[in-house]
Amino acid sequence: MEIGEEIRKYRKEKDMTQEKMARLLGVTASAVNKWENNAAYPDIMLLAPIARLLGISLDILLCYQEKLTSQEVQNLIEELNKRLEEDYRKAFLWAKTQMEKQPNSGNLIYSFTVILNAWRLTKGLPASEEEEEYITRCYERLLDDEEEALRMSAADGLFTWYMRREDYERAEKYLAYYSDQNPEKKRKQAWIYSKTNRRDEAYKAYEELLFTGHNILNMVFNHIFVMVLEDEDMEKAAFLADKMKQLERLFDMGKFNEMGSGCELETAKGDVQGTERVMRELLESVETIADFRSSRLFEHLKFKDISEEFYEKVREDLKKSFCDKETFGYMEGNVWWEKLNEVKIEN
Repeated sequence: MEIGEEIRKYRKEKDMTQEKMARLLGVTASAVNKWENNAAYPDIMLLAPIARLLGISLDILLCYQEKLTSQEVQNLIEELNKRLEEDYRKAFLWAKTQMEKQPNSGNLIYSFTVILNAWRLTKGLPASEEEEEYITRCYERLLDDEEEALRMSAADGLFTWYMRREDYERAEKYLAYYSDQNPEKKRKQAWIYSKTNRRDEAYKAYEELLFTGHNILNMVFNHIFVMVLEDEDMEKAAFLADKMKQLERLFDMGKFNEMGSGCELETAKGDVQGTERVMRELLESVETIADFRSSRLFEHLKFKDISEEFYEKVREDLKKSFCDKETFGYMEGNVWWEKLNEVKIEN
């Protein structure tokens, strides 16, 4: 059963005339007649109002046809691209017809909308008010799609659409579709702050992204580093340790953090002199563990104060870990390491 037959069926069940339905939807009776005879298709943005008016779900209204397959969507995309090469306006009208024929195919609607918008922008073609309104309505229709990826893509499309038009208030409302855990939400919010003279808020949001980005990169590098050590690939481990040191330096994390992977590398190699050197440097640089607090990269962020007791505890915990003979037994005979153990035993 096609959508027109669905409309006729449920309209009659409601004992509603075409004229009344048209009046309630703000269209002409002729438009309703064309829908029911499959001579035309309802505008995408009218689908939800039609379903509500008829007392049915959108799924029931659209169940007349299964969604297009990926290959069918691809075939239509190729056809649209060919038509665009010939005449943008005619291609737009053809695309509009296809989308209205397949209102339950979110992938088709999204793909066509993106292609039409991108084509017009890259070719520098002026858009009519009708075309711009239709593109925004297509995106808005997808905000209710059952697929989360399409909902997010539509929100992103609308955000970019209004940012380009410097309508920052409308752009901002689409951030509600992003999860608070999605860094893109914060990045886009920072962009809006920067465009609406909220400079401090923009700097803070961007700096939070930098700080979080460093932490994520650091964890990823560490996981890869551990795997490489388990595979006993010392050459790659040395390469990664150097990259990790550069990462800490890039983000002004302080010498202590720069040396972190070096100790694991020297331990994996069983290098006595190298291990002693790194151990010494770590103990001497404990006070640099929070150097990022004074970096200009994060000058709009507030960090908790760090007490001397904290640094002293870190230093004592390091000494304790360095004296673990199961891990550092290969250091036996090294004068400095032996003295470190003696001091630890005395304490």
